[in-house]
Amino acid sequence: MATLLLALAVGSTGLYAGFLLIFQTGIMPALGRLTDPEFVTAMRRINEYVPRAVFLTVFLGVVAFPAAAFLVPVDGRTDAQKWLVLAGLVAAVLNHAVTIGGNVPLNTALAASERAPAADPAGDPSAVRAAFEKRWNGFHRVRTALITLAFGLLTAAAVL
Repeated sequence: MATLLLALAVGSTGLYAGFLLIFQTGIMPALGRLTDPEFVTAMRRINEYVPRAVFLTVFLGVVAFPAAAFLVPVDGRTDAQKWLVLAGLVAAVLNHAVTIGGNVPLNTALAASERAPAADPAGDPSAVRAAFEKRWNGFHRVRTALITLAFGLLTAAAVL
């Protein structure tokens, strides 16, 4: 059971790290080339479609599987493996804290700006993008680094 939990921890963090890395290296640079109205619309649509069942399963697994792998007693687990799993779990939790405390509020504000009246500056695509893009990308870089670190630590624990 412990081996399966560690494998699921490695797998979920790997999937999530890959997803965030693709966003960091491909999707956001491509969206960055769009006009303000195109960028704002594209990000709104992405934010509507990403948080669905498959994504949420991986997102929750990134914390649940390492936590379970850490808590399940394992005969023969070295102290190094135990600490690597714990460090991976901490990095994954910090990733989620950045996501929930940084990216999600910006996504929520972006969605709310779509409902602003046409004459309201809060709905102006240039102002909306200026308030969103740089901050969102900053948080995204941090969470990508954290989940990549979590993946590396959990992988190291699995191969020791």
